[in-house]
Amino acid sequence: MFDAHTPLVRVRDLKMHFPIYSGLFRKRTGEVKAVDCVSFDVFEGETLGLVGESGCGKSTCGRAVLRLYDITEGEITIDGTEIGTKDQSDLRSMRPVMQMVFQDPQASLNPRMTVEAIIREPLDEHTTLSAAEKREKVLELMDAVGLNRAFAGRYPHAFSGGQRQRIGIARALALNPKFIVCDEPIAALDVSIQAQVVNLLEDLQEQFGLTYLFISHDLSMVRHIADRVAVMYLGKIVEIAPSDILYTAPKHPYTQALLSAVPEPDPSADARGERIVLQGDVPSPSNPPKGCNFCTRCPKVMDICKEVEPASVELAPGHVTACHLYQN
Repeated sequence: MFDAHTPLVRVRDLKMHFPIYSGLFRKRTGEVKAVDCVSFDVFEGETLGLVGESGCGKSTCGRAVLRLYDITEGEITIDGTEIGTKDQSDLRSMRPVMQMVFQDPQASLNPRMTVEAIIREPLDEHTTLSAAEKREKVLELMDAVGLNRAFAGRYPHAFSGGQRQRIGIARALALNPKFIVCDEPIAALDVSIQAQVVNLLEDLQEQFGLTYLFISHDLSMVRHIADRVAVMYLGKIVEIAPSDILYTAPKHPYTQALLSAVPEPDPSADARGERIVLQGDVPSPSNPPKGCNFCTRCPKVMDICKEVEPASVELAPGHVTACHLYQN
């Protein structure tokens, strides 16, 4: 159970804008607002799910929180340390606290390094352990993620997708981090393997007291693993709520449409009503609509939605949404 009084990660008004250059002289002519004024907390020991359709800015947000990018604006506090404005060189001492599990296990592993070398690399960079201590730590990590110790000398190409993801998880755990961003860790895996990896992440969370930001577009899997869920649309968070409340009583029209598209294995048990089909395409993040970002596709759009950006409103303890339907 997580501690709802202690935010391990605190993000306020995070912006991640990428410049657009065009013309003969490569002048800056605009910017892609991949993440635009995002705020949330991740409490110690919890899993916060971050969901939304492809291109909404989920992965960029996760990478920005770990300062893999130099952010445009905002505050990021992890374990009591403000890292939003720090230089990359100054962040080195913070890296053991915060780690990442990447989406594509094949692309994130060096094909020329053995499994042992991949998992040992963080230990080489950040610790003063002896060679024997490092090897023992690597073997313990392989045990923890369910990999055979005898495979330590093999290369990534000799493993399946699920095994490669386990290698990536072992590498992330090497420095005993407190906070791990899981960037769609199951998206590149077979369905039969996805549940194994998610169960492994849950077991490791209990064993090591980890805190996760779990990014995914698989809503049914997020429901299984997340304590709270944040829904993202075109660079902004439109709703945050405890998992059971969000899935049973979503308030934002986008969240309602997103959940209506989740397949129900037993149609007779499907009490959600008809599926909500959104019209049109997602606007470009380089030219978002005036007012609410969702106003061009919202089935409940009002005149005010096209002019004024909605403020976030707390509807119940822990349940926040940004929608004019609930403004006073």
